[in-house]
Amino acid sequence: MKRYLVVIEQAEGNLAAFVPDVDGCVATGGTVEEVLALMKEALTDHLAVMAEEGYEIPEPSSIESAYVEVEAPRRARKAKAKSA
Repeated sequence: MKRYLVVIEQAEGNLAAFVPDVDGCVATGGTVEEVLALMKEALTDHLAVMAEEGYEIPEPSSIESAYVEVEAPRRARKAKAKSA
């Protein structure tokens, strides 16, 4: 049994998920629960096809995930013009 990190992002009209360790494996859904269930199915199928085709199954590389809060600037600063 392998444990892969799934990243879920808000997309236009739904949620989108991907697995950083497995290129090309994505899923979308309307709720977190739905997208995770669909991702589990997609990842299982994706890895099975990789094995059938003789590709090496990638090892999970993520050991932890966390959020970091930062103070974001309100707007971008204008670049200073260079003098000649």
